[in-house]
Amino acid sequence: MIMKNQKNINLKTFIGIGIIAMTSATTNAQESGLYDHTTPIEPYITQYRNDLQAINYFYGPMPKGWGFQYAAASPEQMDRLLLLDQEYEKKMKQFDYKKLNTNGQVDYILLNRKIKKNIEDIKSNQSAYNRVKNYLPFADSILEFEKKRRRGGAVDAKEVATTFEKASAQVDQEIKKLEGVKSIPSADVEYLENIIASLKLRLESSFDFYNGYEPMFTWWVPKSHDRLQEKLKEYKELIAAKTDLKPFDDGSNIAGKRVGKEVLNKMLKDEMISYNADELLKIADKEWQWCVSELLKASKEMGFGEDWKKAQEKVKNSYVPEGKQPELINELYDKAMNFINEKQLIDIPPLADETWGMIMMTPERQLVNPFFTGGREISISYPTNTMTYDQKMMSMRGNNPHFSLGTVQHELIPGHHLQYFMNRRHKPYREQNFNTPFWTEGWTLYWELLLYRMGFPKTPEERIGMLFWRMHRCARITFSIKFHIGEWTPQQCIDYLVDQVGHEPANAHGEVKRSFEGSYDPLYQLAYMIGGLQLLSISDEMVGSGKMTYKEFHDRVIKENYMPMEMLRAILTNQNLNPDHQSSWKFYKF
Repeated sequence: MIMKNQKNINLKTFIGIGIIAMTSATTNAQESGLYDHTTPIEPYITQYRNDLQAINYFYGPMPKGWGFQYAAASPEQMDRLLLLDQEYEKKMKQFDYKKLNTNGQVDYILLNRKIKKNIEDIKSNQSAYNRVKNYLPFADSILEFEKKRRRGGAVDAKEVATTFEKASAQVDQEIKKLEGVKSIPSADVEYLENIIASLKLRLESSFDFYNGYEPMFTWWVPKSHDRLQEKLKEYKELIAAKTDLKPFDDGSNIAGKRVGKEVLNKMLKDEMISYNADELLKIADKEWQWCVSELLKASKEMGFGEDWKKAQEKVKNSYVPEGKQPELINELYDKAMNFINEKQLIDIPPLADETWGMIMMTPERQLVNPFFTGGREISISYPTNTMTYDQKMMSMRGNNPHFSLGTVQHELIPGHHLQYFMNRRHKPYREQNFNTPFWTEGWTLYWELLLYRMGFPKTPEERIGMLFWRMHRCARITFSIKFHIGEWTPQQCIDYLVDQVGHEPANAHGEVKRSFEGSYDPLYQLAYMIGGLQLLSISDEMVGSGKMTYKEFHDRVIKENYMPMEMLRAILTNQNLNPDHQSSWKFYKF
């Protein structure tokens, strides 16, 4: 590759430079053009990821054709994964950490943490399997059949059919046992559902290998296979019905599993957040009060005095006519781009600007996600003919131009769309391996905070629109934590969003439902504001001190890719980190 500021190099010189770069990589990584895109630890990260994938592919259910089928790990698979993790633990201990610069140290620390976390997770899964294996007396026979299939081992067709019939009988026995079971802990139910689904996939995959090819197999086995599949399906449904996780009896009809304060604090530590749940609630309260003070200023400018909710109501009713949402998005996008370019805040690759698009959100999706969302594209939450009058009005009011002012740049540029674009071009191995919502949503929320500070919203109506989302992100911290530590029910969370933030009731219900019933982990919703505040703190430290311009800062940050914000700060401030680094950074001033 061509080094910086050296555009005319002959081949011989280029090869020589390449050899020098490779031999001195561990000592001069930060200065080398090559290591703008990698570090000496990247090969370990890439190899580790692909070794994991190789094991999961081989020991998982192989499909008929090409590709990968995800399934819960079998005991054999878990044992092999654990062995791999232990091997990489040894490799990391043998690496000469002292030769690494800060960027390399960060990759080392993050990979080491990932390996240790994977070991912890595997051991937890092994414990879970041992805890529920009495429900799965038929599993071993299916897994043994799969083991033969991996390398095309010869099978006795009649024996396979007999094995499947016995397994069906065992499932029947377990179904009868369930009649006397009142409930099963939700964690066990979830694990059992995944294991049974995995067994069904493994059974199907192995059956498909022999069926239609091996004549005697094709004669003996299909009916027995189909019977076993049906029994497994029935058993899985009955297991699911026995869960002790039920919708809360609070009028919300929303279910959710509380993790408790201890688990929540451990999860925060794992994400390198140096605050506990109680401290995050204090941050949310302080940010909330700031939002209220700003809302009062805007409300007074609009002539509503201290009744900011009336001012907000006027803003909600500024919705665009039916069918004009795409036009609105284009207008708001241009507005954000003009501001960003005028202030010279970040380099935007022309292709990134060229390749964003729009999709329409389905009515079904709007029930749980009622606002404009997106990533590589923006998803328009639009009122449809299938909605009631009230639902249509809530959709239009909730996605009014002033509320959407921050949403469009959050989803597109400089938000998620630019994030996706750059993350696939600069140190992509970090996104693949060190994904964290505090980076995913922190980057986008940071821009909302910064643009508001820099005067992007020009009118009090626009400020109220952006403040709605800022209050919403404060509220996410509060209701997420209070639910998981057992202080609030889902309905109390809904009421909070309606009464204190100004959400439409249906929108608030959708927000809470997806927070607790969807695929979000307990930290995801609070990661928006906390990640944004972390990055804002780093920005103030680097740009506020004059060490970098905003453009230099943003260009550097987006090219470092996914990682905990504390590690990003370490890179930008050129810290010398210990290999067993523990999170200690306090980014917020109370």
